[in-house]
Amino acid sequence: MAHLQEPAIKKINEICDRYVNETTPLMMILSDIQKEYGYIPLEVQEIVSERTGLSVAEIYGVVTFYSFFSLTPKGKYVIGCCLGTACYVKGAQQIIDKFSEIIGIKPGETSADGLFTLDALRCIGACGIAPAVTINGKVYPKLTVDAVPKIVEEYKAMEA
Repeated sequence: MAHLQEPAIKKINEICDRYVNETTPLMMILSDIQKEYGYIPLEVQEIVSERTGLSVAEIYGVVTFYSFFSLTPKGKYVIGCCLGTACYVKGAQQIIDKFSEIIGIKPGETSADGLFTLDALRCIGACGIAPAVTINGKVYPKLTVDAVPKIVEEYKAMEA
């Protein structure tokens, strides 16, 4: 969405229109935009600002506060490694390190081929199955470092 094309602007306006009668529509608007495009760049935030009357600073604050919003495009497969206390104690750091080594990116980055994004997450509420990893919403419970290469290969194989 580098420089927005007319169809994208129209779609963003349609999303804003869905919530015109809501008293606090921002989270719903941003959520729908995130689902539609995968991220919410500044140019989009400016359109939302014009449509809602909220300042770009306020919108940017929301986008950067919540981890489920992104300012940059994410990979096709978003790997979320929980680093909350229960997961961390059970080896989550070694797991995220293994994903990082195999894919060749650091947490917060997206692979050059656009296939993977690696995110370090705070508690995801899966303490009973720690360490836990999510990939596009699928939860991998009680993950081990040894299982990581196979998981990455499974996702790569889906692209072959």
